[in-house]
Amino acid sequence: LQNVRINPSSISFQMWKDIPVPFYLSVHFFEVLNPKQVLQGAKPVLSQRGPYVYREYRYKTNITFHDNDTVSYLEYRNLFFQPDLSSGTEDEYIVVPNILMLGAAVMMEKLPNFLKILLSGALAGLKQEAFMNRTVGEIMWGYEDPLIDTINTLVPGLIPFKGKFGLFVDFNNSNSGLFTVNTGMKNISQVHMIDSWNGLKKVNYWRSSQCNMINGSAGEMWPPFMSPTSLEFYSPDACRSMTLVYEQSGKFKGVPTYRFVAPKTLFANGTDYPPNEGFCPCMQSGIQNVSTCRLNAPMFISHPHFYNADPSLVSAVEGLHPSKDQHGLFLDVHPMTGIPMNCSIKLQLNLYIKQVSGIIQTGKIKPVVLPLLWFAESGSIEGSVLKQFYNNLVLLPSVLDYMQYIFLGLSVPLIISAAVLMAMSK
Repeated sequence: LQNVRINPSSISFQMWKDIPVPFYLSVHFFEVLNPKQVLQGAKPVLSQRGPYVYREYRYKTNITFHDNDTVSYLEYRNLFFQPDLSSGTEDEYIVVPNILMLGAAVMMEKLPNFLKILLSGALAGLKQEAFMNRTVGEIMWGYEDPLIDTINTLVPGLIPFKGKFGLFVDFNNSNSGLFTVNTGMKNISQVHMIDSWNGLKKVNYWRSSQCNMINGSAGEMWPPFMSPTSLEFYSPDACRSMTLVYEQSGKFKGVPTYRFVAPKTLFANGTDYPPNEGFCPCMQSGIQNVSTCRLNAPMFISHPHFYNADPSLVSAVEGLHPSKDQHGLFLDVHPMTGIPMNCSIKLQLNLYIKQVSGIIQTGKIKPVVLPLLWFAESGSIEGSVLKQFYNNLVLLPSVLDYMQYIFLGLSVPLIISAAVLMAMSK
């Protein structure tokens, strides 16, 4: 118990403060092979590119202990491209949807026609097309686009950002918000459980109090003595808490583990799983609308390749091959300490595209949830950290456990002998 509390004197504190586990972010893009045909109403044909792999370093700053058995901190992420682990370079070009243009078109669908005509004219003047040929680096980390200023001029507040646009532009050298979690000093069963995030006890993205709740841990560690049922964590990237369910027991390099995976209901719609109604408006099961926490853009998250989703999503495009082994997420956790030993969290980012009346650049695009990319954040304890973990938190407790039975076995004849002597003395 002393070793898993958030306390500078505990064995796990340094591991919690500066995560020594080598984390990697692997990004796979979906290239659109037939963009001209899609504009004429054809089914999108996709080809997966990558992975483009980044070494991820995480560290905590502003660590502040409070009197109410909590500690607050900011955790930063730094990403560095790994050419030797990647299938391609950041300089490679990929044909992908013009996310800004197609997203803005759907967002403006219900606005007055004159605004849409103005946007269409501005798009023509800027030579904007529905699909663009950009480098991996530009898509990831941002590119200058005059369309940003144009949209801000025509519809102020529609996209509340300026400068570069990139899918991961706010991911590198940034933190995921101010977490305040329990230290477990007074109540070990609450260690690592979130007290608040950015000062909030719940978010306001969703339509029900249950969906807005900030539950579980920050996704790094959990309380010790876990039961083989479920675990929860709050994901700022997904703007919600997620519950994973127990699948099986196993071992990771000699360390006992519980494997937790995503249930089929994680991204189910409100019809198939009523508790998820608060995340709606929904479409097919297997995709979650995150527009309310993504600048109202028509964005959806899912498992990669629409794994565990409605088959109609897979059949609406060509080139997807969902499988549990490649696209299912998992966490292998040491149940005695609540420390993850091996994990791979996988999510896919999707854009809803369609023909929008008045904006000629959208052509005759049929409504479809189009996969943009999927990524996996994965890591496992290894090397000297694994050895220290095994010795202090697995081997030593096992030895002590055996010792107590040895002492118990030795004490039984001593107790009997003492009882016989006492009886004889009487």
